[in-house]
Amino acid sequence: MIALAVIAPVVSYLVGSISFAVIFTKLFSKTDVRDHGSGNAGTTNVLRVAGKTAGLLTFLCDALKGALCVLIGMFVYRFVFGAEATAIIMYGEYLCGIACMVGHAFPVWFGFKGGKCAATSVGIFALCCPIAIVVGLAGYLINMLVTRIVSLSTLIATVLVVGFSIGINGFDANGYPDFIVIGLSLIGGIIVFWRHKDNILRLVKGEEKKLKIKK
Repeated sequence: MIALAVIAPVVSYLVGSISFAVIFTKLFSKTDVRDHGSGNAGTTNVLRVAGKTAGLLTFLCDALKGALCVLIGMFVYRFVFGAEATAIIMYGEYLCGIACMVGHAFPVWFGFKGGKCAATSVGIFALCCPIAIVVGLAGYLINMLVTRIVSLSTLIATVLVVGFSIGINGFDANGYPDFIVIGLSLIGGIIVFWRHKDNILRLVKGEEKKLKIKK
């Protein structure tokens, strides 16, 4: 039984390793998205390389695979530990979500060259902490309207999502910190920031480009 709790994050990593950016770009443009633009296998680069339809499909499927992995964690940990173990079930949800992010960033099926986890994290936190993702998306949209810089908007949204995730789920009913949830939330944010390290350098230098979408 306990083995299932170990297998669930492994399965989530494998699900996360499905690179929809590569799949849809090859389907719509007969090319590998990683050979163009930023070289990133993510929604923004797909938009630039293959257009709006491919970009939208990539975003939706990446978000859905994140949500699926959270559901895997929820059902498996509930089955293993019982429905009354609400805290452990939540740990399973976060853990499988993080495993999915690792798979997305370093996909075993696609040579370990993946994306930056932004869309995937939307699906993950939409289930783990819905309020956090609503606030994060609002921050993203507002900043995109002002700057049209995807990376900056994503980083701002990430800070908001992680902060609200910790604020809402990172403390128990008595106000004591739940260091597992806090730690997993921070790991999710660190992954996104780490994958955006080149963008951060360009932002500091004032060289980050604004979004232009292929028609």
